[in-house]
Amino acid sequence: MNILGIDIGGSGIKAAIVDTKTGELLSERHRIPTPKPATPEAISKTVKEMIHFFDWKKEVGCSFPTTIVDGTCIHSGNLSTKWLNIKVDKLFKKECKLPFYVGNDADLAGLAEVNLGAGKNENGVIIVITIGTGIGSGLFFNQQLIPNLEIGKMLHTDGKIIEYFTADSVRKKEDLSLKQWAIRFDTLLDYARIVFSPSLIILGGGISKKYDNFKEYLTTDVNVKVAEFKNNAGIIGAAMYAKQKHKK
Repeated sequence: MNILGIDIGGSGIKAAIVDTKTGELLSERHRIPTPKPATPEAISKTVKEMIHFFDWKKEVGCSFPTTIVDGTCIHSGNLSTKWLNIKVDKLFKKECKLPFYVGNDADLAGLAEVNLGAGKNENGVIIVITIGTGIGSGLFFNQQLIPNLEIGKMLHTDGKIIEYFTADSVRKKEDLSLKQWAIRFDTLLDYARIVFSPSLIILGGGISKKYDNFKEYLTTDVNVKVAEFKNNAGIIGAAMYAKQKHKK
């Protein structure tokens, strides 16, 4: 089944047509910068622009960078406080006149990786961590998604939210070396190990491409892999999610 997957991020909105059986992108990936400020009105118009670009007429899957429960944003994340309590799927459906299936971005990236990518055929507890503007996370047990895990919202030892210490945006803002950043990120991995005892952690987001350059600074004894679909995982997972939900 071919479905349009859209991945909304803090810096860019990306989309492609996906073969949901294989995860293959059947079109070129198209990217539009995320509008500033990233309000519901501005984002929904950009999503509509994306729909028009692909001339898409069917259901759409969408990865969204906040906590999503039954299509509703219950935490504003790194976009705009105006998203709080907005029913995102209904908003996009109204703007684009198409059915939308919306889930948390890390959950849906994990859906792609666990079913078709780095976590394929792995059982037990798997955590997918996406490292970007913030820290996203997806939790899976025996291939089944347990939605809306927010590892990035855990508190660090200084009482601050840990993603404000470990996100890739923080690395860039503070001009940290990979070693300096990796030592910080190792703290987050250790928290995940203690709390969840995962058998596998999958790392995604742009910085995961540099894994070979910073893995020596990670001390966790948990098996760590890099997302096979890299920055396309959110697009692929969104399309897969739409397929699952549209069937029900």
